[in-house]
Order: sequence, then structure tokens, then C-alpha cells
Amino acid sequence: MSNYTLPRLEALRNLMRTKHIDAVIIPGTDPHQSEYLSDHWKFREYLTGFTGSNGTAVVTLHDAGLWTDSRYFLQAEQQLSDSGFTLYKENIPGQPTTLEWLAEALDEDAVLGVDGRLFSLMEANRIEMFCAQNGFMFAPDFRAAEAVWTNRPPRPMNPLFVHDEALAGETVESKISRVMDAVEQADADALLITALDDIAWLLNVRGSDVAYTPVAIAFAFVSDSQRVLFVDEEKITDEVAAHLKQYDVKVKPYDDIEKFLGKLKDSLTVMVDPNRVSDALGQAMLCNKHYAPSPIIALKGVKNDHQIAGFRKAMRYDGAAMVRMMMWLEQNVGNGITEVDVDLRLQQERAAFASNRGDSFHMIAGYKDHGAIVHYEASAESAYTLAPEGLLLIDTGGQYLEGTTDATRTISLGNPTDAEKHDFTLVLKGHLALARAVFPKGTTGVQLDVLARGPMWSEGITYLHGTGHGVGHFLGCHEGPQSIRMQINETPLALGMVTSNEPGIYKAGEYGIRTENLLLCVSAGSSEEWGEFYKFEDLTLFPYDTSLMDMAMLSAEEVDQINAYHAMVVDQLADLLSAEELAWLKNKCKKISK
Repeated sequence: MSNYTLPRLEALRNLMRTKHIDAVIIPGTDPHQSEYLSDHWKFREYLTGFTGSNGTAVVTLHDAGLWTDSRYFLQAEQQLSDSGFTLYKENIPGQPTTLEWLAEALDEDAVLGVDGRLFSLMEANRIEMFCAQNGFMFAPDFRAAEAVWTNRPPRPMNPLFVHDEALAGETVESKISRVMDAVEQADADALLITALDDIAWLLNVRGSDVAYTPVAIAFAFVSDSQRVLFVDEEKITDEVAAHLKQYDVKVKPYDDIEKFLGKLKDSLTVMVDPNRVSDALGQAMLCNKHYAPSPIIALKGVKNDHQIAGFRKAMRYDGAAMVRMMMWLEQNVGNGITEVDVDLRLQQERAAFASNRGDSFHMIAGYKDHGAIVHYEASAESAYTLAPEGLLLIDTGGQYLEGTTDATRTISLGNPTDAEKHDFTLVLKGHLALARAVFPKGTTGVQLDVLARGPMWSEGITYLHGTGHGVGHFLGCHEGPQSIRMQINETPLALGMVTSNEPGIYKAGEYGIRTENLLLCVSAGSSEEWGEFYKFEDLTLFPYDTSLMDMAMLSAEEVDQINAYHAMVVDQLADLLSAEELAWLKNKCKKISK
């Protein structure tokens, strides 16, 4: 499938020979450590043909591999066919890591090259230590894309726009003040900001440089005496210029960042997030550096009352759009529509709301065995035609000025089997258990993760992805600092955090099942003896498929929980729907009983 990549791989190897590089690591990221990239930075995709959001390519003069996680195993197997790259599965026993593989593949005194703009300080340091331990030399300035990538897309030049303070709920001045308080408490004088969503949040601006995430490609630097946004100046509109001037934010060219950092006074101490700031920028700074996570991560993760109100409004819009799309789907499932048509239809329904700014990620519309590909993306070539049978998994989200949505529903298109109903209900039980959790302040996601996995674990079934991720406010669909997963994350869940709840079962060659809502962390009360407790509020507004529920597997408590949720969905969406649409929704939300 990907044999067109072979000449590109050979071109890279020719460059490596010229530059005396024996191996190169090519990550799927950009100078901002972004999850979603502008086309300008998709060199790994250009080289390998693999389009997943997570993946790292490693190339030697004689071999090549691609490493990715469980979400993309099936996709990668398909896309890497005849590409010259071998798939290696991350976190699977017996599979080597990238560095373990390189340790076996390279001879002593070999040169390992990377583009230091694409690796965080932490990761580059880890690779450099690996080289020292194995007798390799480290070349952090091997910029292969510039030489190898023909017809490379230019850096996007889309204009920025102001995110209304009424929606953001806080002024730029207030945000900078809170950030600088945290910086000064760490005995630092300034903060270097490289994450695009952090910059957008701090300055109340948004952009369209990256698909699905409303951000602009930029860097920022703040201190008591300087506030600088490094961005291509053609992207600054009069409105944005006036907005930035109001808060004394100066604009400098994007490419001036390294020169600016190199001229900072030696006496200055700059807070640098070693997991986000690139090695290239870190090396450019000759002043003192204080290594610590950016304080913006924690501040941004807790939503204020204005943002929470916006989330609720965005969920209503998205729920209504989903109702209309699902009605259309039911009416046309036997008329030759495909997985791609489902995606396009929902985009149309969302666009009917004036504040919609597109999707928050590429829809996963996986019919039958495509649903088992965790991050499947349908294309005109791969898309299945839907028929009135089997399961369809739809994982989708929208970007609205008021907030970001992310929901997954698995629906039956007809004649569900006992196995499908059993597995659907098993997933639903885990989803419901997490949604009704009550937990003390200070609880972390890893302590709650078992609630979602427990019903599956009892039958010897599991899933390899996380159960929950944070969600940004009209920003990234995947956001920290919190998560709900088996891996330890020491960030406790806090009031105002929005987190996904998405357990799943995936049976290769058969079907995939996932159910996802977004949850808001709210107060569950407190006592003098035991302190404060938290719980979750479901934000997502769309019914579960009751035709897929095995009622014998559900407890009375779970039935009541489903009925209460469905009643809320009808109440919240009623005034946005026509009489016909409301009748359809009420039918989907009819009370169930044991």
C-alpha cells in the first residue's frame, strides 16, 4: 500500500551517507510538541505513509522501523505494507523500544542524528545519555526534512482571532498575573511558553493553523518586564493587534525566537518545561534555567464558571446535531451510504450552529471490523458501505466557541447478536461505574481507572488505551494535566476539570465497542471528619443504544442511572429539536426496566 514511500526512504539514506549519519529518529511532532500538526511538520507521515497521531520512525542505512501504540496497531499494519518500515508495537512484551532496537542495530562510534527542534529537552537528554552509554555519537542538529522533503507545504499563515472574554471568563491580565505568581514562587523571573494551546489560553486568542485544534503556530515569553508573542506577523489582524496592545504584548517574528533567547541576560532565570520546550530552544538559552512543568497546564485544566456554562451550551448543540445525524442514518442505512458519509453528514449538522468551528478530531466511524481499529479514519478507498446489520462505532467531537466536545456511541444497525449485546453491556457497566463514582479530594485518575475496567477484567478482557483524558475549552480535545488510566499520573482530579470516560472492547476482525461521555468534576459535599468529596456530572447529551443492552447483566442501580441520564438528555435537548426530532429522541430514551 505504501511502496511510494520507498524512494523517499532512499533519499533520506543518501542524505545520511552524505552527512555521515548512521541512524535517525523521526518523531511525529513539531517544535511545540503538538499532538496534531500542520502539514508543514508531517515529515514522519511523508516518509512512512503512516498517518496516526502517535508514532516514531527510526531509520538506519539498512533497516527502518515504526513504533506506535495499541490505538494504531491495525492501521499501521495496513499503511506500512511495502513501505520499507517494520511495525513495532509499544508496550507489548517482547517488542523492543526504539533505543533497544538501535542498541542492537548500530556499531560502536555510530552517529545518531535527530532534529533538536522536534525533541523536548527531556527526551533529547535521554537519547544523548543512551548514546554515551553505548559508545555512539549524538548529532542533535540533523534537519533532514529541509533537504529530503520535496514540495513541502509551507508554514500556515492563517489569521489569529480574539477569543471573547465573556467566553473565556478571565482577562489576559488576570491570567498573566496568576502565571507570574507561580513563576515567582519557583524563584524564576520569566516563563518560556512553547505549547500552542497554552499560548492560546494565556492570551485569549485562537487560530486555525492546525486541523481540529483552534491554535496558531507561535512561541511566547512572559516576565515582569516583557510580554512577547513570536508569530508570523502577517497573521496579526487589526483586531488582534489592538487586543495584544491592550495587554502590552509585543509581537516579534516567529523565527526570531532562538535569537531572542540567546540574548537574555545571564542574571535572568527562566522557567522552562523540559517536557515541552525543544532541545534546540533550550540550547539557545545561555541564561539560568529553572526546570519545572509550566504552571499554565494546571491553571488551564480547571475550568471557571463561564467556561463550564460554555461547555454545557456546546454539549446541547452537539447533542442536537447528533440526533439529526442519527435520524438521517437510520433512514438511509440501506441506501448505499458509507462511513465517510456519516462523517460528512454530522459536519453539516454541526455547521448549522453559528458558533461551530469544525470538528475537534477526525471522526472515527468504524463499521463492523473497522470498529476494532481504535483510531480508524475512513477514507474514500477504505470506507465500508453500511447495511442494516452489525455494529457502528462513532467517536466524534466538535469545536464551538463555547467549548469542545468528544463523545463515542456504539449503535446496532440491526439484528444484534448475543455476543455483541454482552460486550456492549460489559463496556456500559464500566462506563456507568466510573460516572457514578464518589471519591475524596486528592484522588488521582489511576485510583478510579479500575472502576471502568472491573466488569471486563472479571471476564479476562481488557483494553490497552487510557480510560479518560482532560479536554480543553475551545482548545485541544486531549488536554492535561489529569488523566484516568492504569499508568500513574500524580495529578489529582479537581473541581472544574473536564475528563472523558471511554472504556471499550475491540475484537479484531469482528467489531469494536466504546462508550464515551465527558465528565465534569463537581462537589459531593464534605464533613469535618472526612473532608471534601467529589463526584462527576455527565456533560455529554446523547442516548445509549438500549437495543444493545443485555438487561440480565444490569443491576437495578444501573437501570435507574441509565433512565435518569436519558431523562436529562431529553430535557436538555428538547427546545433545540423539531417535533419529529424530539419524538425520535424520546423513543430512544424510553424507560427501561429489569
